[in-house]
Amino acid sequence: MFVRHGVLLMTAATGIADSLAADAVSPPVLRIGLLTDPHYADIPAKGKRHYRESLGKVRAAVERFNAAKADFAVELGDFIDEATTVEGEIAHLKTVEAEFAKFRGPRHYVLGNHCVWTLTKEQFHANCAAKLAPYSWDQAGFHFVVLDACFRTDGTAYGAKNFKWTDTEIPEPQRRWLAEDLAATRLPTIVFVHQRLDVPGDYSVKSAPAVREILERAGNVVAVFQGHHHRNDYREVGGVHYCTLMAMVEGNGAEDSASGVLEVFRDGSLKLNGAFKQSSYAWQPSARTSQ
Repeated sequence: MFVRHGVLLMTAATGIADSLAADAVSPPVLRIGLLTDPHYADIPAKGKRHYRESLGKVRAAVERFNAAKADFAVELGDFIDEATTVEGEIAHLKTVEAEFAKFRGPRHYVLGNHCVWTLTKEQFHANCAAKLAPYSWDQAGFHFVVLDACFRTDGTAYGAKNFKWTDTEIPEPQRRWLAEDLAATRLPTIVFVHQRLDVPGDYSVKSAPAVREILERAGNVVAVFQGHHHRNDYREVGGVHYCTLMAMVEGNGAEDSASGVLEVFRDGSLKLNGAFKQSSYAWQPSARTSQ
């Protein structure tokens, strides 16, 4: 384990969940199952991406979420990879959805660029339990937000191969919605998105600085969880924790996977218990977001 930017980080390993739980002075008010980038498809592996194996990896992650009695689960995008036909892609989606649906609680889905490469957003939503984003809800004294960055910079929604994956945006109407949503609550808030908000570059939302300004100005946003980059990463920007999760699809074998259970505590502290290649973290509450 080590400390970076005042945050305790631990690599995912045997006993990590126990060591994190032992630090807690009270039990968490919520447990949240997190996974990202399964890229499930019934196609041969390409490089480090083993698409077919993601089916079993999702199954194993759901078993861990159920064993932890997670209150809800969030899939952070790229649930599926591309197929040559719409019918084939819907078959991929229904197959992996059947595994995710074994989670014994509410499920939330963040749209990733691969989710809507062959399909439209309407087709994706029609074939799984995903809701139209953006949306938010309150639970156990916390506020949660799901964003959709699958838009081109001209405001056009992704769908049916009409975009380049590097052209990703949270359009101005959604940014306005986000500002209004955050202004309407004083609860500590956690945000879920696929593309990155914390760094510039190909993997990031083009308007990320404007989105971060909204999050920071609200004063109640604790953390953002994101995927897309296929790597573990953490940054603290403007008092907000940004955690990029490791992709599930990367690697061959049941233990070459990644997922986590996030523990949320009444005082605003968070602990991510990572499994396999997913790193574990512990964040203490900040003065501006603690209850």
